[in-house]
Amino acid sequence: MTTGPDTAAAAHPPPGAAARILAGTHDDPFAVLGPHGTGAARHVTVFDPGAAAMAAVIGAAVHPLAPLPDATGLFHGPVPGDAPYGLRATGPDGAQWDMEDPYRFGPVLGEIDEYLIGEGTHHALWHALGAHVMMHEHVHGTHFAVWAPNARRVSVVGGFNAWDGRRHVMRKRGATGVWEIFLPGIGEGAAYKYEILGPDGRAQPLKADPVGFGSEHPPENASVVRDITGYGWRDAGWMETRAQAQSRSAPISIYEVHLGSWRRKAHGRRISYREAAEELVAYATGMGFTHLELLPVSEYPFDGSWGYQPVGLYAPTVRHGPPHEFRDLIDAAHLAGLGVILDWVPGHFPTDPHGLGRFDGTALYEHADPKEGFHRDWNTLIYNYGRREVKNYLTANALYWLEEYHVDGLRVDAVASMLYRDYSRDEGEWVPNIHGGNENLEAIDFLKDMNIAAYGAHPGIMTVAEESTSFPKVSGPVHEGGLGFGFKWNMGWMNDTLRYMAEDPVNRKYHHDKLTFGLHYAFSENFVLPISHDEVVHGKGSMYTRMPGDHATKLANLRAYYGFMWGHPGKKLLFMGQEFGQQAEWNHDAEIGWHHLDDPAHRGLQRLVRDLNTLYRGTPALHVKDADPDGFQWLEGGDADQSVIAWIRRGGPDDTPVVMLTNFTPVERPAYRIGLPQAGPWREALNTDAALYGGGNRGNMGRIEATEGESHGQPAHAQLTLPPLSTLFLTPED
Repeated sequence: MTTGPDTAAAAHPPPGAAARILAGTHDDPFAVLGPHGTGAARHVTVFDPGAAAMAAVIGAAVHPLAPLPDATGLFHGPVPGDAPYGLRATGPDGAQWDMEDPYRFGPVLGEIDEYLIGEGTHHALWHALGAHVMMHEHVHGTHFAVWAPNARRVSVVGGFNAWDGRRHVMRKRGATGVWEIFLPGIGEGAAYKYEILGPDGRAQPLKADPVGFGSEHPPENASVVRDITGYGWRDAGWMETRAQAQSRSAPISIYEVHLGSWRRKAHGRRISYREAAEELVAYATGMGFTHLELLPVSEYPFDGSWGYQPVGLYAPTVRHGPPHEFRDLIDAAHLAGLGVILDWVPGHFPTDPHGLGRFDGTALYEHADPKEGFHRDWNTLIYNYGRREVKNYLTANALYWLEEYHVDGLRVDAVASMLYRDYSRDEGEWVPNIHGGNENLEAIDFLKDMNIAAYGAHPGIMTVAEESTSFPKVSGPVHEGGLGFGFKWNMGWMNDTLRYMAEDPVNRKYHHDKLTFGLHYAFSENFVLPISHDEVVHGKGSMYTRMPGDHATKLANLRAYYGFMWGHPGKKLLFMGQEFGQQAEWNHDAEIGWHHLDDPAHRGLQRLVRDLNTLYRGTPALHVKDADPDGFQWLEGGDADQSVIAWIRRGGPDDTPVVMLTNFTPVERPAYRIGLPQAGPWREALNTDAALYGGGNRGNMGRIEATEGESHGQPAHAQLTLPPLSTLFLTPED
C-alpha cells in the first residue's frame, strides 16, 4: 500500500520549519528531520547541503527523496515500513556516498541521568556528558551530550560535517538543559566543538567540550573523541594497600614534577607519558620518594600557565600523549610502589573563547558579577559554586581522576582564594555572604562535599589543600566541622624558614623565632612541608640562589636545611631540580639543570636527599607521629646566639627515638652539651656534613657516648661536635 498525495503533502515540513532548518536556527530538528510516521505513512526528511540528490536505502530497495522547492539541501519522501534505513547521497559532480541518518536514532540518555543531572548529584557525570564511542541501535558511532540550559540551539561541528552548525543540531532533553545527539560513523580521533546560539540567537565562539576526554595539540583547541574504556590495569596490589601508604602515620615524601620541563628529548621535545613511565618512575623510586605530584595535567591552552589555567578538566593534556598513555604512567608508578597525586584546579578557569566562559551565551559556570566571578590576580573566571550543576561538574571531575585514572590523591590549588569572598580584593570590591561575612559559604560547602564524595568512593586516597591562611580544621573531618582534606600544605613554616635561611648567618640569631614558631601550630593540621614550584619562580630564584654565601656555602646551607626539613614534623614535598640544587630559576620551557650533576658537590646534595628519604621511610620515629604532638619534644629551642636547635622525634612505644641537632652557622660547635633520652652509645644515623654529600666530613666519627646525668630534661647527656652548617640525626645503638 502506498501513501496518497494528500497524506504525503501533509507530511512535508511546514515552510517555516524548513526555513529554520536551512538557517540553522531550529531548536528541535528531530521534530522535522528523520523518520515520521510508521508503516505506509512513514516519511523521511533529510538535510545535507552538500548533496544534489538523496535516497533512503533498505536492503536492495532504494527510495528516492525529492528535493524540497526553495530549500537547497532538504529532501523529503515516503520510506514505507518500520525497518532502519540508510542514506545514499549524490553530489553535484555525480559522486555518491552512503551514510546513516543521525535523526533516525533515539536518545541515549535515560531518565535517571536526566534526574541526577537536574538534581546536581550525578557523581559519574562523565558517563552521561561528553563524547562516548558506542554501539547504539546496532550502529557504531559517538554519542555527544553537553549542558547548555540557556542556549537556543546547540550543534556538534567538526571536519565530518565541514564545521557547519546547521547539519547536526542536537536534541534538547527537557528542563535539565542537556543537549544530545548520536552521530553514526564518528569514532576515535575525531576533532569537534559545539556551536551554540545563545538566548538572544547569536552564535557564540565555538566551544570545546567541558567533559571532553581529549583535545587537539595546542595552539589548536578543538576537543577530540577519545575512547577511554577498556584499559588493562595491572596495579591491583597497590590499590589494595595504598590506604596504609597514605595515612597520617605513613612516610610520605613527594617529588613535585612539571612533566613539560623535567626532561626534554632531542630538539626540545617534551617527554611522553610512556617515557615518563620508565624514566621518571625509575628516578623517583631510586631517589626514595614515595609519591609523584604532577603539576596540572588537565588540558590547558597556555604553556606559561603550567596547567593552572585549565580548559579541559576531563582531558589529560595531549602534550605528552593520549589518555591511555597517561594511564601507562600511573600504572607503572603503582607497579613500582609509587603513589601519584595530581594538582587539581577548581579555583578558577581562563577566559579563552573556546572555554567555559559564557558557555551558552550566559554566565553559566561563572558568576555574572565580576565582584564574584573574576580573579584579578590571574585574569581568570571563578566558578559559581552555589549552582548545583557547577558543583556537580567539579565534584564529578575529582571522582573522574580517582576512578578512571587510578590517581591516588588530589592537591587542590589556591584553596584560600576559594574560601574568602574578599581574597585579594579591596573594600567595596567584593560581595558579602548572606550573613554579611567574607567567607565563601558555597565554596566551603563544595570543598566539604567533594572530600566526602572522594573519600567515600575511594577510601584509600588523599586530598591535600594548598591553603595559606589560618582557616580552621582544613584537614579536619567534615563531621567535626572541618573541610575534610587529608592534609594541608604548611605555608607558614615554608615562608618563615626560607626567610630565615636567606639571612646571613651572622644575623640569624636575631631571627631564631622563624625556626621555632612553626612548632606552635605544627600539629593543628595534618601538614605537608612544601618546597614547591612556587618558591623557584617569578624572580625568587632557586633554592640554591636563596642561600647566602659562595658556592660551597650555599650547598652547605641547603644540606643543613634539608636535614632540618626531613627531621621536622610533617610530610615532605620537594620540587624537581631542588634535590640537586639547581642554580637557575625554574624555566617551564626547558628541562631542569641536569648538567649540575657533573659537579660532585651537586651530586652530593642529590645523594643526601636520597639518603634522607631512605632514613625517613625506614625510621618510624621520623614519620609515625608527623601530625601528633607526642612525637616531638624540644631539647634546645632557645640557643639563638649560636643558631642551634635540637629536638627528639618519637614514634610508637617500641620505636627507637631520633635526636636531631642543627647548626645554622658556618662555625663549628665543639663540645656542645645536649641531653639525651638514655645513656650509652649513640650513632650518627646521618650527618649532612659528610664528605659523600660534599661536606667537610666533620663531626663525631659516626658515634658518641652518652653518660648518666640530667640535661635538657633528659636523664643522660653527651658532649659532641656540631659541624658548621649541618644537621645531625642521632639514634641509640641498642
